[in-house]
Amino acid sequence: MAKKQTFEQAMSRLEEIVMALEKGDAPLEDSLALFQEGSKLIGTCSKALDQAQQQIKLLVQGENGPETVAFDGEEA
Repeated sequence: MAKKQTFEQAMSRLEEIVMALEKGDAPLEDSLALFQEGSKLIGTCSKALDQAQQQIKLLVQGENGPETVAFDGEEA
């Protein structure tokens, strides 16, 4: 099983993919494979950002002011 990438690793790889696609010199099949990988990485990064946003909301929206609440990643 592959090790789960951190957000920073996923963003770094996504930047590499964008630069490679912008160069425009890769064969069509390689470009499509890079595009597919990039699409998956966008989903991964988006999910990580959504979870971080939910954690911030939970921290800020306590009943008696700011408080820390455990967040399990599931929608309420």
